[in-house]
Amino acid sequence: MSQPKRIIALVGTYRKGGVIDSAVGEVLNAVREEGAETTTVYLIDEAIEFCTNCRRCTQEPGDGRGVCPTKDGMAALLDLIDRHDAVVLASPMNFFTVTAVMKRFIERLVCFSYWPWGAGIPKARPYAGRRKQGLVIISTAAPSLMIMPFSHIAKIMKAAALLLCGQKPKMLWIGLAAMEEHTVLSDKIKAKARRLGRDLVK
Repeated sequence: MSQPKRIIALVGTYRKGGVIDSAVGEVLNAVREEGAETTTVYLIDEAIEFCTNCRRCTQEPGDGRGVCPTKDGMAALLDLIDRHDAVVLASPMNFFTVTAVMKRFIERLVCFSYWPWGAGIPKARPYAGRRKQGLVIISTAAPSLMIMPFSHIAKIMKAAALLLCGQKPKMLWIGLAAMEEHTVLSDKIKAKARRLGRDLVK
């Protein structure tokens, strides 16, 4: 009997129970209905230090990821992600980019790059057949159509998902998310979130 698929959500919001959290909940509810297992990680609760840009994790070639000298919770979190079949990255847009807790996590993903001294730019390490489904969820106070042309958040989140998953993620954009103090997801967004959740299990 095959093992159920496992999906992990990395949530970069500061407010649990808000728009991003609700959207992630819809995705994971659909995932569980398909028989998969889920894990939710709130990055604000994780013991992750800032990247010091020492680049020691990028110096050796090879598959997988480099070893960061910082002793915190990041290595254990990446090991946890490795044990899942799909990854959800979710963040509201703050000041035209991801939240600080999401950015702190993303900067530490440099360990998936090979960047020896003397090289102009980093190169993603080979994935050695490690492919996962990915989903990026972004919410913004602006209309969703403004996310791509007027911010960098989509590019940053997609690049992070590519490093973690080895392939381009699907996207869920939620616009006009700050019209009320306690915004409720529309039926349209809920339906799309659940459809994307089911796609993660396929």
